[in-house]
Amino acid sequence: MYQAGDVVYVFYRNPHTQDVANIQAAAVVNHPETQNELALFLYETYYPLSSEVAVYPTEEEANQAYNYYYGDSSEGTLE
Repeated sequence: MYQAGDVVYVFYRNPHTQDVANIQAAAVVNHPETQNELALFLYETYYPLSSEVAVYPTEEEANQAYNYYYGDSSEGTLE
C-alpha cells in the first residue's frame, strides 16, 4: 500500500510523557537492515511499518482519528 518516499502521518507518544500524543509526519523508507521491507523513519529512528502502527495517508485523516480517540484535534495538529 505504501512506497518508499511516501510521507505519512502517525501518532507519536512522547517517550518522557506517555500521556501526551501528537501527530507527526514520517517518511516511508526501505528498511536499512531488512531487504524488501519498508520502515517508518521518524526522529532519526527506523520503526517497522506493520499493522500495529496507525498510519494515515493525509494529515486531515490523522487529525480526524486523533479527535476521535483523544478529543480536541487541535492539540495533535502539526504546526
